[in-house]
Amino acid sequence: MPYVNIKVTGGSEAPTQEQKVELITGVTELLKRVLNKNPATTVVVIDEVEMDNWGIGGETVTSLRRKKGSR
Repeated sequence: MPYVNIKVTGGSEAPTQEQKVELITGVTELLKRVLNKNPATTVVVIDEVEMDNWGIGGETVTSLRRKKGSR
C-alpha cells in the first residue's frame, strides 16, 4: 500500500480544492503507471503547513516572503 505525503504552504498559498483533486489523481496514476501499484490501495495525504510553521535556512517562510516582497 503506497503512502504519499505532500506538504504545501497553507494560508493564502494553499491549493484549491480542484488542485488537491488533481494532485491526488495525478500521484495515484503516476504510481500505477511507474510502479504498477493498485490505485485502490494508494493513499495520498496533503498537509497544509502554515508559513509560520515552515522554516528554510533558519527563517520562517512568512519572514522570507516578507523580505522578498520588500525588495
